[in-house]
Amino acid sequence: MSTFDDRENAFEAKFAHDAEMQFKAQARANKLLGLWAADLMGKSGDDAAAYAVEVITADFEEAGHEDVVRKVLADLGDKSTAEAIRAKMAELLPVAKAQLMSEAK
Repeated sequence: MSTFDDRENAFEAKFAHDAEMQFKAQARANKLLGLWAADLMGKSGDDAAAYAVEVITADFEEAGHEDVVRKVLADLGDKSTAEAIRAKMAELLPVAKAQLMSEAK
């Protein structure tokens, strides 16, 4: 293999790794959002964990994050707004990335 082929393979591997890490970070952020929403709904323990899984699963319905916002908003009712949920999602993504990075060490 030439040096060019080696570099191409390295770039492809990095792209795949970055995509996987982004997916994991978004799933972790959705889990954290689910736990936050569960707390607002008065859920704890296994009920909160089960709800977090529901939020993670909701993200697979369509591209983007609006499916998650709709689910959480519908479940929270008047306890939150779509804007507050989006803000919480934006707040939790860096937290999720930091958690994943600390686990990788």
